[in-house]
Amino acid sequence: MRYISTRGQAPARDFADVLLAGLAEDGGLFVPETWPHFSPSDWRAMRALPYPALAARVMQPFVGTSIPFAVLERICHEAYAGFGHPAVVPLVQLDTHLFVQELFHGPTLAFKDMAMQVLGRLFDYVLTRRDTRVTIVGATSGDTGSAAIEACAGRDRIDIMILHPHGRTSLVQRRQMTTVLAPNVGNVAVEGTFDDCQDLVKAMFADTPFREQMHLSAVNSINWARIAAQVPYYVAAALALGGPDREVAFSVPTGNFGNVLAAWVAGRMGLPITRLTIGSNRNDILTRFLDHNDMSIQQVEPSLSPSMDIQVSSNFERLLFELLDRDAEATRRAMEGFRKTGRMVVADPVWHRARSRFSAFRLDDAGTEAEIRGLRSATGYLADPHSAIGIAAGRAHPAGPGVPMVAMATAHPAKFPEAIERATGEHPALPPRLADLFNRTERFTVMPADLGAIEAAVRALAGRNAAA
Repeated sequence: MRYISTRGQAPARDFADVLLAGLAEDGGLFVPETWPHFSPSDWRAMRALPYPALAARVMQPFVGTSIPFAVLERICHEAYAGFGHPAVVPLVQLDTHLFVQELFHGPTLAFKDMAMQVLGRLFDYVLTRRDTRVTIVGATSGDTGSAAIEACAGRDRIDIMILHPHGRTSLVQRRQMTTVLAPNVGNVAVEGTFDDCQDLVKAMFADTPFREQMHLSAVNSINWARIAAQVPYYVAAALALGGPDREVAFSVPTGNFGNVLAAWVAGRMGLPITRLTIGSNRNDILTRFLDHNDMSIQQVEPSLSPSMDIQVSSNFERLLFELLDRDAEATRRAMEGFRKTGRMVVADPVWHRARSRFSAFRLDDAGTEAEIRGLRSATGYLADPHSAIGIAAGRAHPAGPGVPMVAMATAHPAKFPEAIERATGEHPALPPRLADLFNRTERFTVMPADLGAIEAAVRALAGRNAAA
């Protein structure tokens, strides 16, 4: 399997190279040169597989010959061995045709663990084989950072620096990042929004001398390996509900578009996925685009669902590349114009192509609290704010008679105890392994959104560890 950039100016690479590179040199995102496809009989043969084996089977076409299949299988088994549910990604039925798939049984209680636990081990394997090391820089709106740190802490060949928006994550989210005191981990609280953090990461990759000196890599969903490792749970849900012999739909709370893109990829690989619904909070750029062809940046507003407090959805570029029939030059013009003017011009035929597969739904904070409260009362199910938006979106956009709708539960409710308590009067407890989280020592630095200062901090972290 070879990978190309959405902007057409970077050399093609194999999976291992894409894993280490993260972002393409031309500022684009890597995508498969051709999409793999499984036949109905292939899908049926996967139905009996336990989740780790299923994950390896689904990822194998994306990995190609970069990593032996036996190694990939071992990595997946090790990645999911410590999850808190034997099914790894269990389905919970809420109504006749409405289901929830729980993606939060990993070590940091969020769906990001599903990919990060695999990525950390993939990095280890490739870096050991090549006898080299990398410096990972990442931006987080809440969950990516803790999952990435959990996956990379203490690994000899990796230094990792995570940027989060100061004061704009939940206390649990922040402490899950800042109480990991491994010497290869650094945390910066950026005075700004998640979009500022994401822009800083992209600027570091665009600084070629810095990128090469630091051997930069990425764990955000700009890294294709993240998307590849998220596709399997959509496959697992579809097969459990009758796929490929039955259609299925998914509802996904999303900010950076990576999670719902993985669902689109599963459909591109041959599963009969009829509808993908995006759940947005008050930062509703994706909903405005799908409803009104309005892809325009507005001010980011803090909400009860901070992981979705985003206006620039990086992974949308991958979908746009496909909607434009893989025209890299048109994609580059659209993305550069978007960053320059704050508005993306999408021709109506292209917009209608997006709407043929995607729909969207917006829920503000009051509506989110009402959804959490209503779910608890009607079904007994306790959903965090992000998952509640996804469930509400799935209910608002049913896929059709007899088609199951699966809403993705992306975080454990205990990650957002204040919101849950306001909505239900209950204070959800952290699992025993995190019970002492608020007694642990924190370590992070508050810094302005200044590229030079952030690069200096990254250089100091990597230099200190290289000398150790």
